[in-house]
Amino acid sequence: MEQRSQREVRSVDPTWSLSELMARIAKALVSDGPALSLSPTSTEKVYSRTALLVATTGSSGSAKEIELSASELLGSARASNKFLGAEFGNTWSLLLPLNHIAGINVLIRSLELGTSPTNLLGYEGKFPKADFTAIVPTQLFRALNGDENLLAHLQSAKAVLVGGAALTSELRLKAEAAGITVVETYGSTETSGGCVYNGTPLEGVEVALGSDNRIALKGKMIAQDLVDHDGWYFTSDAGHFEDEKLVIDGRIDDIVITGGENISLSAIDRVLAQTYPDIQSASFAVADPEWGQAIHIALVTSDQSIESAVQILLEHELGAAAKGKGFHYLTELPLIGIGKVDKKALARLISE
Repeated sequence: MEQRSQREVRSVDPTWSLSELMARIAKALVSDGPALSLSPTSTEKVYSRTALLVATTGSSGSAKEIELSASELLGSARASNKFLGAEFGNTWSLLLPLNHIAGINVLIRSLELGTSPTNLLGYEGKFPKADFTAIVPTQLFRALNGDENLLAHLQSAKAVLVGGAALTSELRLKAEAAGITVVETYGSTETSGGCVYNGTPLEGVEVALGSDNRIALKGKMIAQDLVDHDGWYFTSDAGHFEDEKLVIDGRIDDIVITGGENISLSAIDRVLAQTYPDIQSASFAVADPEWGQAIHIALVTSDQSIESAVQILLEHELGAAAKGKGFHYLTELPLIGIGKVDKKALARLISE
């Protein structure tokens, strides 16, 4: 049995320059020196194969650390670059934080291309061009709703990876109409980031559905200590296939029982996003003595007259049980990680 005492861990120093961080990652990938933790950690030893220790909260909000090997990380980077047709010398821009796998992947993909990424974190003014970049849907929304520098940057890229949270078809169509080449990604920290692009598994990745339509993934970029004896990693998401492409339906655990009816919060979120693509929204549930779980709706708008129209829409599309028992008008949605809505934080609004 492999011993955890074989490799020490060092947390990334926030004072390191981007070039120094890339150099240390490159050493970690060839087992030279300690494994790197992207966030402060109390873990001192990891498996000898571990190159990076990545903290993640996922959609559930429960913090955990994922150990990723060089083989998994490089497998992801190479498959991503190959899918995109990226060639040696091409450049990536960095628009995602470096304590998340999505940001680190930009660095590793750049290493594979022999280039350094253009660091746009906190950048002001007109963005320089890059061949490829990666963002979350919230950034895409902002680019299409007033952030002209970001919009121009995305339009000039050969491809823009969009992941970390659900991308609505309306937002994607709007982006493509604006001249952005969108590549929708699906994956998680456990899969070394996105491993399904535009519904198609990357090279070396297999996708299957369980009896409850739970998505299962298999491949060289999956964290190997999380797979079953047949090599499958079972996610917390449900999906289906359309024209041989994977479509994500939402989290399996987002079904709430309200008034004795089963309602999918993901379904509510999709209906709202499809009908109101220019308004950020999210549904969530809270314990309620009358309903068991009461559905509430958060909207980023000051137009409270929308409430009655939303209720009619939800009843028409999903039934009366899907109607909101409360509406909350916010200036922004709380996020967890780099792009997912923090529904636990929304629920806390009710108790405050």
